[in-house]
Amino acid sequence: MNERVIKTEYSEIMQKSFLDYAMSVIVARALPDVRDGLKPVQRRVLYDMYELGIRYDRPYRKCARIVGDTMGKYHPHGDSSIYEALVLLTQDFKKGLPLIDGHGNFGNIEGDGAAAMRYTEARLEKVTQEYFLADLDKDIVDFAANFDETEREPTVLPVRFPNLLVGGSEGIAVGMATSIPPHNLAEVCDATKAYMRNNDITTAELMQYVKGPDFPTGGVITNQDDLLEIYESGHGRIRVRGTSEVKKGKAGKINLVVNEIPYPMIGMGIGRFLSEVAALYEAKLATDIVDISNQSGRDGIRIVIELKKEADIEALLNLLYKKTRLADTFAVNMLAINDGRPETMGLKNIIAQNVEFQFEITKRKYTTLLEKEREKKEIQEGLIKACNVIDLIIEILRGSKDRAMAKACLTAGKIEGIKFRSKESKVMAAELMFTERQANAILEMRLYRLIGLEIEALIDEHENTIANIFRYEDILERKESMSQVIINDLDEIKAKFGRPRRTRIENIIETAYKKPEVAEMDLVFLIDRFGYVRTIDESTYERNKEAADQEHVFVGTCKNTGRLCLFGSTGLLHTVKVSDIPLGKLRDKGIPLDNISNYDSQNETLLLAASQNQVALCQLIFVSQMSLMKLVDGSEFDVSKRLVTATKLLAGDQVLSVSLLERQRDIVLQTKNGFFLRFSIEEIAEKKKGAAGVRGMKLAAGDSLHAVHFLTAGVESMAASNDKKVDLGKLRLGRRDTKGTKVRT
Repeated sequence: MNERVIKTEYSEIMQKSFLDYAMSVIVARALPDVRDGLKPVQRRVLYDMYELGIRYDRPYRKCARIVGDTMGKYHPHGDSSIYEALVLLTQDFKKGLPLIDGHGNFGNIEGDGAAAMRYTEARLEKVTQEYFLADLDKDIVDFAANFDETEREPTVLPVRFPNLLVGGSEGIAVGMATSIPPHNLAEVCDATKAYMRNNDITTAELMQYVKGPDFPTGGVITNQDDLLEIYESGHGRIRVRGTSEVKKGKAGKINLVVNEIPYPMIGMGIGRFLSEVAALYEAKLATDIVDISNQSGRDGIRIVIELKKEADIEALLNLLYKKTRLADTFAVNMLAINDGRPETMGLKNIIAQNVEFQFEITKRKYTTLLEKEREKKEIQEGLIKACNVIDLIIEILRGSKDRAMAKACLTAGKIEGIKFRSKESKVMAAELMFTERQANAILEMRLYRLIGLEIEALIDEHENTIANIFRYEDILERKESMSQVIINDLDEIKAKFGRPRRTRIENIIETAYKKPEVAEMDLVFLIDRFGYVRTIDESTYERNKEAADQEHVFVGTCKNTGRLCLFGSTGLLHTVKVSDIPLGKLRDKGIPLDNISNYDSQNETLLLAASQNQVALCQLIFVSQMSLMKLVDGSEFDVSKRLVTATKLLAGDQVLSVSLLERQRDIVLQTKNGFFLRFSIEEIAEKKKGAAGVRGMKLAAGDSLHAVHFLTAGVESMAASNDKKVDLGKLRLGRRDTKGTKVRT
């Protein structure tokens, strides 16, 4: 057996394979066709329901039946994608025009999913049956073989209006995505008629009809001036807001009721919105809020925000628009398949392509109808002619041996083998020249058709057929007549299924949210040994100074608009907004530091707490257990981050002491083994916060620093070592980086 090896570049194979895959996903899976506005899976679901006879005026059928049939015949890509497409086509809060009538739980606007397909039922909507699937038997669109060539399916549905605009579409392909907002059916029909009357119409003129997107959720589009550019280019960003109304609540309170949401909020966005409002309250940005509840149901969206009596509604709405999903953006990218290729199209181009498609399917429809009417005319003329010579025809039928002999006589006047009663009949039979169709119709004609009324009905039917032929020929020969047919269809669709616009379109200048100004005041912060913190006013502290100082580990002054700096043993700086600390009374419990900062009381020890203003004006002395020390300028800690590295530590080391340098003169280092070293603070080098520092004391093997003491002129300082009191002021003044003195017991 001869083998032929073809050598090629691996990169070329990968490139070709990926391009083939990408185009398959783009054209056959993810993007809608500009002609019918449907993705392949949606088209197949609708066609399969049509084939199964699940019409709008018939009983519902199980979705599992529809999904299984669609997967087996047309879409072998898994039942989940088919069912998701079916569910989407039923959801009136997502689609501008639902195409399937669902019975059961098909999800809701709050993001709850549909029930399993074995529980739900569906049937076609009336608009789908009449204007998406009608006339498929008239060769109106092309059909192609399915994936295994056992069935035939339409390559596009004969939709009678620009469904790509009305229904909208979203999809992600390979390297591209489409995002087309839904529009108002009545407006799109009017714009299509306007384009048909004047193909040179501009996008701006079309927008006199199509004002902008019409979202099923309503809302307000706030950037009207941007819509023209979006519709010309096919992409851009639309800003949309929810709407609300103010109502009276209980006990004189005010209820702000959100009754329309932005289209992008559909699904889990409502839950996130509630969380965002709660977060604003917790951050003390929306202190007028008393409660929030989601009361949405079958009657529509209803999110109730209960407010205080004196609440500033306008300021709160501006805050919600700025900080929550009550105002959102819809990214527009009107990408669709046009002539087998993905293309980004503007409003006019989409309508133009659809109008071209309408002319094509209308031409094919009336060409098929004309052929059928001409066939009917031919048969009717033959039957009428036969009625005039019915006695002769009966004589031919009785004298013929078989059907073929009778047919040959009717079509070609062949009389051989036929028995006639008279020579006149034989002469007349030889002159007969019926067509093939006429002869077959005569041979199949029933005797009741010879009744006088039936003959009159046949003549009337013939006249009606001639009128139809004349009308169809006029439609096919004159573009004006065909245009009028399409316009009539659009008028009918608008009258039957059009509805008022839901989304308002305005130009609204976004109001910048201004954080309410807080009057600055002096407070005193208190931190106890359990890590609970609170603030009190200065007057309360002065009245209870002795008790406050005894019961708390850290006490200091601060501004209510400032921050606290918390230095821990792990070398980290935690900053806390004073406004996040509860203001109360001396005996109030307060709040754990862990709850309002990144401080972890389980893994680190708090060494210093001071206001950021105080820290910024001082130098700080850092001392670690391994006797590394340094001075750091406090301005380095004037930061807004919640967590900052305050000093560098060696492996296994931790910070032993952090102190503000104020009036201290000398420093005393004490080790676990009872060594003391006293030296001047001036010997400590100043470093950056990211440095490890210099060695303060030479430590013996296995020894480490136990405590750090500071000496201030005129202030006695004592320390304990092995149950012995040590007067630190009497220690000999030494030098940094020495062993120090052993205190003997």
